[in-house]
Amino acid sequence: FADDTTVIGLIRDGDESAYRQEVKELAVWCSHNNLELNKLKTVEMIVDFRRNPPALSSLTIMDSTVATVEKFKFLGCFISQDLKWVTHIDSIVKKAQQRLYFLRQLKKFNLPQELLRQFYSAVIESVLCTSITVWFGSATKSDIRRLQRTVRTAERIIGAPLPTLQELYTSRVRKRAQKITLDPSHPSHPLFELLPFGRRYRAPNIRTTRRMN
Repeated sequence: FADDTTVIGLIRDGDESAYRQEVKELAVWCSHNNLELNKLKTVEMIVDFRRNPPALSSLTIMDSTVATVEKFKFLGCFISQDLKWVTHIDSIVKKAQQRLYFLRQLKKFNLPQELLRQFYSAVIESVLCTSITVWFGSATKSDIRRLQRTVRTAERIIGAPLPTLQELYTSRVRKRAQKITLDPSHPSHPLFELLPFGRRYRAPNIRTTRRMN
């Protein structure tokens, strides 16, 4: 099977032909390379912020109609058609809260503080930070507070301060940016342009509030 495969299409002026041709060619390529598309798990999500978006005809693959959804899970992240992260954050908060139970149980058994911190880092923080460089910068303040409450609960259980999610996000973004600047083959490498003095990078030109967020 072809796992975690996506096709992104841009439809201009209502012309869907290029997008549908791309999907058709993907299905043919998979067939020629002994890969099978699971049509039951294949979905289509339409992102359109116009006030009155026109209805699009159903997408078909090998004579099977593809379901249209408002959100789907991709590489561990829930992506919604409004490009907000509420569904994804709901999911990780729920998962992290469930794992706090095990941290409390370990505390009852009088485990050393360092072992509790290690457990938190491996089992709870890892959940909160999954793909954090993708979504945290666009999360709402209320969602960030919900996430941080989980961290504060863990701090009370362990009895020691823990890194905030903002600190973890900033650290990981810097590491990711450094890797991109050192890799000319990365698709985002051209976005990092040094200013004439050579010490700071030029800020990207942002025209809409949606892109800024």
